Amino acid sequence: MPSISSSPEDRQPAAGVLYVVATPIGHLDDITVRALAILGAVDLIAAEDTRHTRKLLTRHGITAAKLTAYHEHNEQRKAPRLIEMMQQGAALALVSDAGTPLISDPGYRLVRSAGRCGLPVIPIPGPNACGAALSVSGLPTDQFLFVGFPPRKTGARQKLLRELKGEGRTLVFYESPHRICTLLEELSALWGERQVLCAREMTKLHEEYLRGALADVARQLAGRERVRGEITLVVAGNPVPAGDGPGELEDLLSARLAEPGASLSRVVKDVARDLSLSRKRVYQTALKIQEKL
Repeated sequence: MPSISSSPEDRQPAAGVLYVVATPIGHLDDITVRALAILGAVDLIAAEDTRHTRKLLTRHGITAAKLTAYHEHNEQRKAPRLIEMMQQGAALALVSDAGTPLISDPGYRLVRSAGRCGLPVIPIPGPNACGAALSVSGLPTDQFLFVGFPPRKTGARQKLLRELKGEGRTLVFYESPHRICTLLEELSALWGERQVLCAREMTKLHEEYLRGALADVARQLAGRERVRGEITLVVAGNPVPAGDGPGELEDLLSARLAEPGASLSRVVKDVARDLSLSRKRVYQTALKIQEKL
């Protein structure tokens, strides 16, 4: 029987290396053979939640692995010690609670520090909620923008959504069950009736995929007593990015500049924000319009 290994480090981890290991986003069997081999052989596993990771390891018969907690609250303090261990020859694995580390999860400081110190950082690919949701969304996937978790504060979140309004690529959001209805309602109000896939509890017992217009999916979830589970939201991009329609930018600038007391700098700033355009482009167009007024 041919070996599935493609390199020696699949059988024995290299010394002084950091493996960034993807783990299941839900179903515990969604993990690669190579990931299990690495997790079973490294000197230490830096885990976002050691209890969560221990459950995964036990499921696959890896009982002797050493774990240490590494999360957003201790990573600044703990990263130097982990770097020191690798400099002394230890092989480490970094895992998050679900999916690929660093994708809306802790680990950035450790990976950056390891790279700056000349230590090898090797990805062990696997599950990722963004890619999984895109693959079943039915929306264009040749280009997409990963937004991640939007800001919790209303003002900051709506500012971001206005800036993304003209984005032509498919957009991917992560959101908690407590805030998903609010996000959907805001997206519908600001962006109109775009198509969306709301993927909830992917690969888990109660997984669900809601498809339709933003307002329709928002109503479906709002009608429930409670929404549970982590959510990945895939939203269609703007087919005609704002400001690209014939004369749209010129018409809006003309109207704003004609208002009593209009300030060129303020108008340029506001229009660039509302249409998701560069200030340079808006400013150059505004100057030409101002000359005609």
